[in-house]
Amino acid sequence: MSARRVDGVTIHPAGRDRWDDLVEAFGDNGGCEGCWCMYWRVSSGPEYDRMRGASARAEFSRLVRDGEVPGLLAYRDQAPVGWCAVAPRPAYVRLRGSRTLRPDEPDDPGVWAVPCFYVKTGHRRHGVADHLLAAAVRHAGRHGAHTLEAYPTDSGHRRYSAGELHMGTVDLFERHGFTETGRPSPGRVIVRRGLA
Repeated sequence: MSARRVDGVTIHPAGRDRWDDLVEAFGDNGGCEGCWCMYWRVSSGPEYDRMRGASARAEFSRLVRDGEVPGLLAYRDQAPVGWCAVAPRPAYVRLRGSRTLRPDEPDDPGVWAVPCFYVKTGHRRHGVADHLLAAAVRHAGRHGAHTLEAYPTDSGHRRYSAGELHMGTVDLFERHGFTETGRPSPGRVIVRRGLA
């Protein structure tokens, strides 16, 4: 995927050549509370709790250094300011065991997922997530996905903190052509978009 600059934001695949930028984007806290975008890549809460922080960073680093491109980075003025995870849904093993988000066809490599976003403080509410999602749609389509799925928050029910909105909002996904396919709880929605 070549970089596209829109409204001062450039998006790049987060491959091994961008590891230092991932570290800068995630900051000292590893994104959200030491997650390093590993929450959906492990099978259980206890496993995730054990690996949070330094262990999560090491595992995420291994994925990237082994050649996986686990998502996209947003840049403004050449500085990394945001992140969006996007990969084939089978990479997110925690979905398989989720009571509320368990997919009907968990092993379909043609279904990709966008399980999280992280935008640095000072760059939120400036369209960075919109740019990341538009690029994620293109990226997944170019890599063989026929469907893109996500699990955003319906922010119309109450006020949420930035950390609680890490999966995006329903409004964000609707702006990009996603439609609701399930609502496992009042605040959690499953959305999909075909990429044919």
